Amino acid sequence: MPLRSTLCTLALCIAAPAAFAADLISKPSPHSVAVTIDRLEAAVGNAGATVFARVDHAKGAESVGSELAPAQMLMFGNPKLGTPAMQAAITAGLDLPLRVLAYEDADGQVQVTYHDPASLAETHGVPADAEVLKMMTGALGKLTDAAVAAE
Repeated sequence: MPLRSTLCTLALCIAAPAAFAADLISKPSPHSVAVTIDRLEAAVGNAGATVFARVDHAKGAESVGSELAPAQMLMFGNPKLGTPAMQAAITAGLDLPLRVLAYEDADGQVQVTYHDPASLAETHGVPADAEVLKMMTGALGKLTDAAVAAE
């Protein structure tokens, strides 16, 4: 029995990172991290959504004497989308407002990454066919496309 438990635990540990990564959507950006987030912030404002926070993770690391590659997160939302998701499952509020991370990867390429809104169904029980998930998916796609557009 201990061997079986060990094998099951090992299998879960191997599968967990792949499952977690599956709900992430990434796009390369031709711009610096700061410019990419500036462009995203402008697109969010133009779409009528609200920016709640902009976090410079590298600056935070620097403040404690550590180094981190450029990385900034933008938190934004629109109650017209977030409220229906939370009405369907109040715990969706743990993952709302939406967040997009721009960071420089190990190869120096800037990436824009965010959680697929479908993860709200899997994590919080929002109905998988909820119109709000389709709307969030479309909005995140358009906003991040604007951020990473060549010009």
